Amino acid sequence: MTAPGRRAPLVVAHLSDLHLGAHDPDAVESVVADVAAVRPALTVVTGDCTMRARVHQFRQARELLDRLPGPLLVVLGNHDVPLVSAARLVAPYRRYRRLVRSDLDPVVRLPGLTALGLHTAPAWRWKSGRVSRRQSDAVVAVLGAATPEAVRMLALHHPPRATGPARLAGRGRLFRALAAARVDLLLAGHTHLPAAALVRVPGTAHRLVEVVAGTAVSRRTRGVGRSWTVIRVDEQAVVVEERHQAASGWLSGHTQCWPRRP
Repeated sequence: MTAPGRRAPLVVAHLSDLHLGAHDPDAVESVVADVAAVRPALTVVTGDCTMRARVHQFRQARELLDRLPGPLLVVLGNHDVPLVSAARLVAPYRRYRRLVRSDLDPVVRLPGLTALGLHTAPAWRWKSGRVSRRQSDAVVAVLGAATPEAVRMLALHHPPRATGPARLAGRGRLFRALAAARVDLLLAGHTHLPAAALVRVPGTAHRLVEVVAGTAVSRRTRGVGRSWTVIRVDEQAVVVEERHQAASGWLSGHTQCWPRRP
């Protein structure tokens, strides 16, 4: 129950790495109800909707996306680009644009929330990602223009702090844009391992909450099973709760809380 005088928290459902084509059918069926139960104002999917960017996999992904509570903000991941084919050279995003969404850098504006998604999987990179100068400028233009009280959220597939093969090219200018736009939340995926942290933007005093969602419905788990994340934001705090699949259904897992705009 919300205390008198306080508005109900803004609820965001964050899923990632669906990998339709390498998925568990029972997880697909059950996750829809679990996400709907939290009544999100926005559902975010941070990439890898498919396993190998095949048409039938995109259709499976589209069916799942249509069942999740809207509105939706979806960005593509590296698995949503054809792996080895002529399509990767001549039309790498055609299937995604036709069957998921046409806009690769989508914007969603809701009362109390401005959200921007960036595609970080250019066709010439196999696993690592890249943010262009144009995209970093869009962070400042779109999120920096949000009203002072609005939650400012960026969603992308590759976690900006990742290292090694998953490293994000252009992350220095992205970090500068995050600070300039005073972004509150950064949502990512790619690792299949759920995590959340309060992160200080290098070289600045600005801090934001970074949330990496696990793999929601795929069989490509990495020791922690399938999971998704629910984020609740009010005037005072950001609460991040992991939801993990168990034999009895989806259960609450690790939960963390930070002050809003510390």
